[in-house]
Amino acid sequence: MDNKVKSGKEILDDFFTNISIIKNVDKGLAESLANLYNQGKLSDTYVKNELSNLREKDVDKN
Repeated sequence: MDNKVKSGKEILDDFFTNISIIKNVDKGLAESLANLYNQGKLSDTYVKNELSNLREKDVDKN
């Protein structure tokens, strides 16, 4: 048996690659988080700013 243990980075890469297909996850939020992760900007400040931007877009739709 050759069971390879994934590294933390591999687990995170898989998670953010597939986040948008997780049931009941908002697609806009999933894409935003995946983009921040891929850019190396997944910090509390960037996430808060992105959430604020998504809220503003949602308010503008209504």
